[in-house]
Amino acid sequence: MRVLIVDDSRSSLAMIGTIVGAATNAEIDTCLHPFEALERSGQTQYDLVLVDHIMPEMDGVQFTSALRAREAYRLVPIVMVTSDMDRTTRIEAIRAGATDFVNKPFDPTELQARVANLLTLRAAQVELADRASWLAREVDIATAHLLAREEEIIWRLARAIEYRDGDTGEHVSRVAQISQLIASAIGLSAERCRIIYLAAPLHDIGKIGIADAILGKPGKLTPEEFGIMRSHVTIGARILENGSSELIRTAELIAQSHHERWDGTGYPDRLSGNDIPIEARVVALADVFDALCSERPYKPAWPLDKAYAEIVACSGTHFDPACVAAFCAKWSEIEAIMGAAQVEAEAVGF
Repeated sequence: MRVLIVDDSRSSLAMIGTIVGAATNAEIDTCLHPFEALERSGQTQYDLVLVDHIMPEMDGVQFTSALRAREAYRLVPIVMVTSDMDRTTRIEAIRAGATDFVNKPFDPTELQARVANLLTLRAAQVELADRASWLAREVDIATAHLLAREEEIIWRLARAIEYRDGDTGEHVSRVAQISQLIASAIGLSAERCRIIYLAAPLHDIGKIGIADAILGKPGKLTPEEFGIMRSHVTIGARILENGSSELIRTAELIAQSHHERWDGTGYPDRLSGNDIPIEARVVALADVFDALCSERPYKPAWPLDKAYAEIVACSGTHFDPACVAAFCAKWSEIEAIMGAAQVEAEAVGF
């Protein structure tokens, strides 16, 4: 415990310091000038402050008010030492933040008792705050572990979906990265961007319910086959429905709506404009762009500049114009992601 005593009288400082020191093991600092005391309290955390009421530069009420304005001293006991018994003065001091009063001339035994009690309360307060901080850190650590496990499960499941779809080219990873960039550029919070990044890899989870003959068909699908393929969005939403975490709930929205179109001609619900969840609008653009740039059984990969032009051309029809603008704003970073993917593909012989 550390105690600060502020009084413009050297004799009073010495007397109060001696009395307080005899009653406690606390470290005691003394100041003749209130401005110096305020500066020192900004450098040192005190656990109890005793301040004289009448001082020439700044009175005790003003000092108390200034000290209380600091977050570090919001709960620290402040004792006003005063010879003024006027009720108005005391109310003014209480409103400024004074915890207690000691009257001049004071009784040494009473002063020691008040100081001892206040320091005991302060010690309990500090211990409780330390305990709360420790618990908060433990909660943060446990939460971080849970998030790490959740993220690991997401990526392992996403990889399984990729293999099921016959694509091992890191499609879901690129969609996740591009989605995060777009989400950031349209102004979503960092936490929201993180959730979209982790939910995006599950956008095609419903494809595990589609027959291999349709998923891997090299030619054009028949209308009946295309209808079956479209059902992957509702299958995915059913797999993810009623999730207890924000991540799974977001993944459900994306799985259900990432094939909706801004102009209302998409599926399965023919949603349009802002009725389409923003998470799905973001992932829809990222998914289509990467699909255009990727080789599929039914088509070759498009060059980046051609795929970029297609995304821009579909602004306001297929895609949310705000998402397209964000895509363009982040193009250099997206181009780097696609370039890194091309280098990796060439390294493994694709």
